[in-house]
Amino acid sequence: MLKVAVVGATGYTGEELLRLLVNHPRVEIASLTAKVDRPQDISDIFPKFAKKLRMECANLDIDEVAEKCSLVFLALPHTVSMEAAPRFLELGKKVIDLSADYRLGDIETYEKWYGARHKSSGLIARAVYGLPEFYREKIREADLIANPGCYPTGIILACAPLIKEKVVELAQIMVVSYSGLTGAGRKGTMAFHFSEVSENLKPYKVNQHQHIPEMDQELTKLAGHPVKVTFAPHVAPISRGIMNTIFLRKRETISLDHVIEKFSDFYRDEPFVRIKASGSFPQIKDVVETNYCDIGCWTDETSANLIVSSAIDNLTKGAAGQAIQNMNIMAGFDETLGLV
Repeated sequence: MLKVAVVGATGYTGEELLRLLVNHPRVEIASLTAKVDRPQDISDIFPKFAKKLRMECANLDIDEVAEKCSLVFLALPHTVSMEAAPRFLELGKKVIDLSADYRLGDIETYEKWYGARHKSSGLIARAVYGLPEFYREKIREADLIANPGCYPTGIILACAPLIKEKVVELAQIMVVSYSGLTGAGRKGTMAFHFSEVSENLKPYKVNQHQHIPEMDQELTKLAGHPVKVTFAPHVAPISRGIMNTIFLRKRETISLDHVIEKFSDFYRDEPFVRIKASGSFPQIKDVVETNYCDIGCWTDETSANLIVSSAIDNLTKGAAGQAIQNMNIMAGFDETLGLV
């Protein structure tokens, strides 16, 4: 059995990790920590785990946690993981970091977008970007995984085949996204109170969202040329799920059937990417509490426009599910184990 620890177990992502790990046939949850006023049984914090998981959740003691496990999930806020990850690595533990602290290869870009000095920048070159569809072999050998952000996961997967195959113009990639409220984390602000979001829909951080450089970085690698995404995220009055709609310009005439064929070929062997048939588009309810990314497309031969939609669960494929997918690869397990 692989012994794992969850650091940051009381956040939405931590809770989702526990939901999936508690039923994983090859994993033993060996340690739970979070910023808490006093140690508590996790089933008192989350009654859903009663009779499934009885374990104390206490404040983090890195040495104590390291003695109990071989792999650590860091479900911590951005700028906090960089303080814990180096110590766990020094103690010989594998780390899957669900924050943004090791996703960006350029230090100045990280510090600009996250407003903090990076305290362990020497580890950035060691980290592997944890998108299995593109970096599976590197993930297999890694000891530090930078788990992708929720928006970038769905958007990169929806753009990749078209950019890789040079089907679309690189200078005009516009994305409109809608996210459930869990994307803001458990400690929300007034803007995310029920009375503010119920029966409402609003954009936020338009073209200023911290996930933009992550998308640009990965799409630029695929294209071999600079890519800049124009991004308009919205808060939707739902608890979980992300819908992305991406507007692109074709470089040449290509039919919808040909576009769908390119997607299907590109992701043919990927267990968690599903391509919709012509005339069909993804919807959030089909991916909630799953590790799937569903993708649908529209174009016609008389138009230069190409529209791609993708849907994921921000807590699963966008965070905890993808982290467990990465864990499975690192441990040599079946990649789909413990996931649906």
